[in-house]
Amino acid sequence: MTMWVFGYGSLLWNPGFEVAEQVIGQLDGYARSFCMRSIHHRGTEKEPGLVLALDEASDVSCQGVALAVVSGQEAETLAYLRERELISSAYLEKNLTVRLADGRDVMAVTYVIDESHDQYCGGMPLEEQAHIIAKAVGGRGPNTEYLYNTADHLTQIGLHDPDLAWLTERVRVLSA
Repeated sequence: MTMWVFGYGSLLWNPGFEVAEQVIGQLDGYARSFCMRSIHHRGTEKEPGLVLALDEASDVSCQGVALAVVSGQEAETLAYLRERELISSAYLEKNLTVRLADGRDVMAVTYVIDESHDQYCGGMPLEEQAHIIAKAVGGRGPNTEYLYNTADHLTQIGLHDPDLAWLTERVRVLSA
């Protein structure tokens, strides 16, 4: 059975594992947003950045990419993802149903925000998010790079996220 991973943020442009198949998919019941303070990768404990997470809510969905793991590499891929995504325990690892663009439903390893974690910051106004993203830097580089790469990749694969588009334009102005 194929192992699938749902990418909605940096996994879109930097999966970090070999991908056998990539298909646009939709996850119902979750919205992509900058609702997680980043204290490792895109910010620090003193000056947190923001990274995307999936926030559970009714009547919403998130479009992203389902990534099929190369057969035989499931265990090492899962170990890699856990080291990368569960660094501060702000994400929860779940196996969720993703509807692929070709009509298939697959179970995909998906990282969603733990709303009880102290890094959770859901509901923050976009303007405040823009100011944080414009200045934050962490172990994997500037927060702006994370935003721009994610927004650019969504555009390249034909997906539109209005909040990310607005944030990209606003952060470019703030960073100028």
